[in-house]
Amino acid sequence: MKKIIILALFTLMFAGCDRDTDFLITISTPYGDMKAILYDETPLHKENFIKLAREGQYDSTIFHRIIKEFMVQGGDINQKPNNTQSIDYTVPAEFVPKYYHKKGAIAAARQGDQINPQKASSGCQFYVVQGKIWDETELTTDMNKLNAEVGRLIRMPGYDSIGEALISAYRNKEFKKYEQMMYSLVPDVEKKLGSDVKRPINKERIATYTTEGGSAWLDDQYTVFGQVVEGLEVIDKLAAVETGQQDRPLEDIMMTVTVEEVLKKKLTDKYGIVYPETTK
Repeated sequence: MKKIIILALFTLMFAGCDRDTDFLITISTPYGDMKAILYDETPLHKENFIKLAREGQYDSTIFHRIIKEFMVQGGDINQKPNNTQSIDYTVPAEFVPKYYHKKGAIAAARQGDQINPQKASSGCQFYVVQGKIWDETELTTDMNKLNAEVGRLIRMPGYDSIGEALISAYRNKEFKKYEQMMYSLVPDVEKKLGSDVKRPINKERIATYTTEGGSAWLDDQYTVFGQVVEGLEVIDKLAAVETGQQDRPLEDIMMTVTVEEVLKKKLTDKYGIVYPETTK
């Protein structure tokens, strides 16, 4: 079992950081640079990432898992060539409702719920969201409930052929077709079974996911601790590379990560980042 580290606030590292400044992260790849900011509301993740980046730990790590219309994942320091430092800790989850998996979100990878019910994050691995544009019906439907209710529905008279078509689509890995068929059955589930398969989601997320896109099903399950503010097109280029087994790119894509201290006013003027006013 990996131990959970209760991270200090790295007081010495931030002592020289003026309150009027923030950190701008640059993730450099062969396909271009992504610039990002990290959130103060997720301090453990922010400080851990900045510490590792400043130490050069992320340099020469790779994007080892890429799934188009989902995300690009990397930063596994333990697999870096000639690595001299092992990351054997996790970071406690920091879920902040206003930060979610829209395109460009930076979030922490983690082990599954069965061995990690606290949803603690990897001490180093992270992913950047590409995602997709969503239809509102997809966002407002609880797929777990829908799956269960469709299982009941296809056992009813007149739904045999639909059940066979769903099984065929799934077995043939025609997942988009399968999903479309499932969503088309929502009215039948509600009318024939009287079941409500809707899930709550706020209007802001709906507006973002139906225009900018993202990976909505990950929300509130993985800690989102930053956002790409420049270089979103780099995510698309990375997501388009050819991959093989376990979604690993056929050619290694290395990164370097640098940290720059920048005036908040400059970040606001250039990227539209809104900071709370400081009380004097």
